[in-house]
Amino acid sequence: LARALAKAPYAAPRTDDLPASLKGLSREQYGAIRTKPAAAIWAGDDLGFTIEPLHRGAIFTGRVALFLVEDGQVRPVAYDPARFDTGGFALPEFSEDPGFSGFRLRARFPDGPDLSDFAVFQGASFFRLVAKGQGFGINARALTLRPADARGEEFPVFRAVFIERPADGALVLHALIDSDSASGALRMVLRPGTEASTTEIETTIFARKAIDHLGLGGMQASYLFGPEDRRRVDDARAAAFSAGGLQIRNGAGEAIWRPVHNPDALQISSFVDQNPKGFGLMQRARTYEDFEDDVQHWEWRPSLWLEPADAWADGAVTLIEIPSDSEFNENVLAYWRPKEAVAAGSETTFRYRQHWCWQAPAAAPPASVTGTRSGRGSAGTRRLFLVDFTGDGLFAEGGLDIALAASPGSIARQQFFSYPERRTVRVAFELDPGSERASELRLALVRAGRPVTETWLYRWTS
Repeated sequence: LARALAKAPYAAPRTDDLPASLKGLSREQYGAIRTKPAAAIWAGDDLGFTIEPLHRGAIFTGRVALFLVEDGQVRPVAYDPARFDTGGFALPEFSEDPGFSGFRLRARFPDGPDLSDFAVFQGASFFRLVAKGQGFGINARALTLRPADARGEEFPVFRAVFIERPADGALVLHALIDSDSASGALRMVLRPGTEASTTEIETTIFARKAIDHLGLGGMQASYLFGPEDRRRVDDARAAAFSAGGLQIRNGAGEAIWRPVHNPDALQISSFVDQNPKGFGLMQRARTYEDFEDDVQHWEWRPSLWLEPADAWADGAVTLIEIPSDSEFNENVLAYWRPKEAVAAGSETTFRYRQHWCWQAPAAAPPASVTGTRSGRGSAGTRRLFLVDFTGDGLFAEGGLDIALAASPGSIARQQFFSYPERRTVRVAFELDPGSERASELRLALVRAGRPVTETWLYRWTS
């Protein structure tokens, strides 16, 4: 299907068939339209999963066709207004099947007797999952094309999704992706879990046009403010974000932590690599006191860690940070950008595994970054930084050395504080940027020339 679709001219998804009454729904009105529990697909089959089709409306105007694959047969999921509770809203009549905007999956997690929210596929080619006990947060993208590009971003869409009858605690689906530059065929295996839910993904891209800015494994999160930049906002909470940083395990095995920001202007960072071992947008703040938010509970949001299943060759983990004044804007985007362009008419397949987790499964040095704070320095334009590393390996035999650099700029007043009772070491230093308006900072702790912590990276801007 995807190969044949790529040979035809691209046709944008129809939205003119959707009545104005549905397009004009508020966030609250649209949220009240839900599939009735008894009307969910497989509701009475005790398969460990149910499907709840999502109605079109509000900002979700595109049409997605849903199909079930059972006993070797494919059958469409027909639209039926009786399937939905509407919160008092009167659904309009349609002259033809309007399809759906996506679907929600509910699943039985390990050691849990009941079904609970597991995954949502809705909007463009976005999807999101949770592990047991989590609330929805980070969105993933099936395909990313030209984000933050002067030529304008393309947003590929799910045209159709084919969902197999689940077995052995897993659900398999196939999705048809379409965009102006390419079509795509995606196969995904989803497994709910306690510490992590996982997705195994294989995507084949059929290029209509040459693609020189492709994003693989795209993921996006919200970041309004954190402890190091709360001076910019007037907010009673301690912080508001669904991911606090970008974690990378590069091809050379180096573990990297890059705190994310809500910048004053668009920021794009590229971490050039070859055959990365993994990357992800991570939520490391896991206590109520980290946020003091009784509604959003950011501490329950999943981290998303990605591991390539193939050698991804040369490219860069790319991080885009967009200014935002709302916690509902997903203003932080990370993805892998291959160096080699995709030729028009070509077919390219990529495979990877995602962990929607409480903590990344990746092997790491003994100590990770657990805190970043900054403030006014001792004089002039200097900025004071406090960076905390936590881990048992910090207190092994042998002294620790600080590997710290700024480019451009210089480092002053470097200090080291040890707190064994908290398994934590703090590095304090001042950046003197001189007349520069931006500086890239790099910090790690080493013992006998070998790193014993993640490498902390930070972009300071004036």
